[in-house]
Amino acid sequence: MNALTGMKNAVVGPPLWLLAEVTYRCPLHCVFCYNPVDYARHEDELSTEDWLRTLREARALGAVQCGFSGGEPLLRDDLELLVAEAHRLGYYTNLLTSGVGLTEARCAALKAAGLDHIQLSFQDSSREVNDFLSRTKTLALKQRVGEMLRAQGWPMVMNVVMHRLNIDHIDRIIAMAHELGAEYLELANSQYYSWALENRGHLMPSTEQLKRAEAVTDEWRRKLDGQMKLFFVAPDYHEARPKKCMNGWGNVFLTITPDGTALPCHTARMLPGLSFPNVRSQDVKSIWYDSEGFNAYRGTGWMKEPCASCEKKEEDLGGCRCQAYMLAQDAAAADPVCAKSPSHGVVQAAVAAANAGEVPARPLVFRGRAESLARSGGG
Repeated sequence: MNALTGMKNAVVGPPLWLLAEVTYRCPLHCVFCYNPVDYARHEDELSTEDWLRTLREARALGAVQCGFSGGEPLLRDDLELLVAEAHRLGYYTNLLTSGVGLTEARCAALKAAGLDHIQLSFQDSSREVNDFLSRTKTLALKQRVGEMLRAQGWPMVMNVVMHRLNIDHIDRIIAMAHELGAEYLELANSQYYSWALENRGHLMPSTEQLKRAEAVTDEWRRKLDGQMKLFFVAPDYHEARPKKCMNGWGNVFLTITPDGTALPCHTARMLPGLSFPNVRSQDVKSIWYDSEGFNAYRGTGWMKEPCASCEKKEEDLGGCRCQAYMLAQDAAAADPVCAKSPSHGVVQAAVAAANAGEVPARPLVFRGRAESLARSGGG
């Protein structure tokens, strides 16, 4: 694919949001993890110096927000150093964490380093479901971490990935967040990539479940009257229109993976025929503006029908390229979530199976190194 394929009509500004995926290591084994299924093939992590240089280059290019994620970013011993440098450079910094490994001492150190914001993930409101979904005993730990965050003066921000196995608990989940003093709760329905795609038949909620969950969320909004912000993100499969992927391919978001590969989104490495550069061998400016991978689907010039003549193409930019590849086996196809896509039937069939209560005979696949190697041809 020519590096300029997608450039028609594209005005390229700087990457405003840098996602630093500092490690794929994680003590949790979540069935909906967004890390790539073959993550065990990419275990050679960037050094501290590589990350510091990358932070500087991205900031010089115009990035203003830096999120530290994983895996579990707290497994990096140099996290405080990276946060401190990001703060010195002027980024707004955010840590996305399960809370595992966050002691009072590390809380204080991260606060001193200038960390602006922490988003704490939960799997459910009950110990049984929370611990089952992650294969760890972490609910009580997460609740203690929430108290530590408030003690340090950080806003209490929670994230819960919703799916068939916990969506009927949404009332209790919101109540738990309120009791913990959360100021912001994101109820993000699982999107079906990576490990969640492996487990889609178990995780896809029915349309009725989604309607009930949204109604419960609306009732809590009225009850709380602004005390806590609630964001309910519906799964793509239940929509008739696709979402603009990452606010546009190579438009706002720059992801750096643990081994240094630079991506327009965290799952783009799956796409065949594209070469994505690495910050070990290429500077961030040339990666963002000149690389084949980042230019491939910018703008609308790459589109074919039905996207090319669609009146909505500037609004959704064809939807998600990874979803198009996974469901239509063509990264340049219309996102099958779209009702106009020739492959929309694949999405409809998945929703119909969920509505019928069908569950695969195959058990859930929990994220883990052995499972990753088995699915990526490793030993």
